[in-house]
Amino acid sequence: MKKFEYFEVTADIGFKAYGESLNEAFENAGLAIFNIISNTDDINPTREMSFEITSEDNVSLLYDYLEELLFYHEVEFMLFSEFHVEIDENLHLKATIKGESIDWDKHERKTEIKAITFHKMEVKMTDHAELQAIVDL
Repeated sequence: MKKFEYFEVTADIGFKAYGESLNEAFENAGLAIFNIISNTDDINPTREMSFEITSEDNVSLLYDYLEELLFYHEVEFMLFSEFHVEIDENLHLKATIKGESIDWDKHERKTEIKAITFHKMEVKMTDHAELQAIVDL
């Protein structure tokens, strides 16, 4: 199973993230976001940060999670390449993310993400998890 893929959206980038579980799909969504910004293969997971959020439904939880990732990227001036997510039945998410400070001499500069959007955001659960989101560039 692929971890994530992108789809075309005018002036934005959409992605779908997949996982055997909702936790894994959220982890792969984090990877997808940071592969838009830079090449995650070049990001050393030397610094660890954790956060927790609770939302009212799965779509809101995905939005809040992606917003939190973007917040840490912008405020801490960091890129992330490893994501560990645990979501419980009360829609409480615990995340541990690992990365390093941005060094544009080392890291490939791809595309800046301005915002996460709710437009066409989806969370589907079948025998696996599939997430869909669009980011504003």
